[in-house]
Amino acid sequence: MTGFGKASAEVQCKRFTVEVKSLNSKQMDLATRVPASLRELEIEVRNRVSARLERGKADLTVTVESLAGAPAQVKLNLASLAAYKEQVSQASAQLGIPEPTEWYSILMRFPDVFITEGNDDINEEVRTALLSATDQAVEQLMAHRRAEGIRLEEFFAPRIAQIGELLKEIEPFEAERVPQIRARIEDGLSKIPAVDYDKGRLEQEMIFYIEKLDVNEERQRLAQHLRYFIETMEGKPGQGKKLGFISQEMGREINTLGSKSNHAEMQRIVVKMKDLLEQIKEQVLNVM
Repeated sequence: MTGFGKASAEVQCKRFTVEVKSLNSKQMDLATRVPASLRELEIEVRNRVSARLERGKADLTVTVESLAGAPAQVKLNLASLAAYKEQVSQASAQLGIPEPTEWYSILMRFPDVFITEGNDDINEEVRTALLSATDQAVEQLMAHRRAEGIRLEEFFAPRIAQIGELLKEIEPFEAERVPQIRARIEDGLSKIPAVDYDKGRLEQEMIFYIEKLDVNEERQRLAQHLRYFIETMEGKPGQGKKLGFISQEMGREINTLGSKSNHAEMQRIVVKMKDLLEQIKEQVLNVM
C-alpha cells in the first residue's frame, strides 16, 4: 500500500502542485492540506483520491505558486504580525523569559503572514487543472503500488510452495506414528505387574485416543488454504484483507498439526511451516 506521486498543472499564471503518499493501514485514512483559496474543491479532491486508493494511510498536499507575469502582489499581513507579536510578548511576560531579539526571523515563521492579492476565483479552468494534477499524482502512486504488488507476489509464491512441500513431508511420519503410539502404550501396560484389563475396552480407548491425534483433516484443510491463497493472490486486485484472513486460517491448521503431532520430526517440520507463515503474514500487511 506504500507509494508516492507528484504532478503539476499550470493555468492562469499559476502552478498547482499535488503530492500524495500512502502507507499501510487497514482502512482508508486520508489527510489533506489544501490552500484556503482552493478549499471549496477539497471534498471533490478527497473523494477522487479515496476512490482510487481504497486503503492506506494517505497524505495529500496541494500547493499553489504564482508564475512570472502573474497579476498578483504579495504583501505582509500586518494585522497577523501584530497579533503574533502581542502573543509572544504576553508569553514572555507570563513565563518569565526574555523577548526575542530577532523579531522578524521569529514572526516570519508563523502561518498567514503574507497576503497574495490577485485573481483567486475558482473557475472551470482552475478546477480542471487541479483535478488533472491530482489524477496524475495518484496514478504515479498507483504505479508504485503495482510494482510493489509484483514484488510481493514473487515473495509469497515460493513460500506458499515451500509450506506445501513441507506438508507432503509429514505423510511418511504420519504412517509410522500411529503404530509407534500403540506399541508405546502396550509396552507401558506390559511393564505393570499383575494387572488384569479388558482388552476389548483397551482397544476402544486406544482407537479413540489415536483418532484424537489424527491430522488428516488438518492436512487437507491446510492444502486447501494454500491453494486458495494463490487463487486469491492471482485474482482481482485489492484482496489484502482476504489474504490476511486466509493466512490466519493457515496458522490455525499449522498450530493444530503441531499440538497433535506427538512426533519429533513432525514438530520440526511444523516449526519450519510457522517460520514461513510468519514471513507471509508480515508482508500481507503491505497488500492493498
